[in-house]
Amino acid sequence: MSVYELLKQRRMVRHYTGEPVPRDVLERVVATVRRAPSAGFSQGQRLLVVDDPELLAQIAADSQEGIEAEPWFASAAAHVLVLTREQDYHDRYTSPDKLDVTGGSEIVWPVPYWHVDAGAALMLVLLAAIEEGLAGGVYGIQLEDQPRWRELLRIPDELAIVAGITLGYPAPDPEWSKRTSRATQRRRTLDEQVHWNRW
Repeated sequence: MSVYELLKQRRMVRHYTGEPVPRDVLERVVATVRRAPSAGFSQGQRLLVVDDPELLAQIAADSQEGIEAEPWFASAAAHVLVLTREQDYHDRYTSPDKLDVTGGSEIVWPVPYWHVDAGAALMLVLLAAIEEGLAGGVYGIQLEDQPRWRELLRIPDELAIVAGITLGYPAPDPEWSKRTSRATQRRRTLDEQVHWNRW
């Protein structure tokens, strides 16, 4: 299937069958991180795959506490945390070949490219999931919840948690999903989102 056909299938899924996903399928999906673009080939993206049933149950229990939405975390076969290591970018841009180009000092970062690149890696995971017959849904981890996640999953302090992705075989959307996001919002026109030559 072409990339354009793949993109037509891309949407956030919040409900899964609960059927386990074979390890080799997950490995192919997350191997896409090696092809993700990164500034200066810094390769600061990291993925943490959680497919252990006990850990998944703990994540679901902790995350659903006080939330009225249907428990979609519990039905996912795996979670992939997208992480980034900012220091990889500073190390790369202070290496001799980069300093030759930049005049002897590290560039001034106009935006934190470690997060830009993490977003690119995230999108590749979502597209590869579709290619494998899976669905995915992106979620954020609130700052106040991150220490709990770090402790549970032993995430080093040097890695920033950018986002999480649930993966699994899709099930019909729960009623909660029908009341939010794309079901209630119109898709912006191309002219609203793309401009040519000048704004």
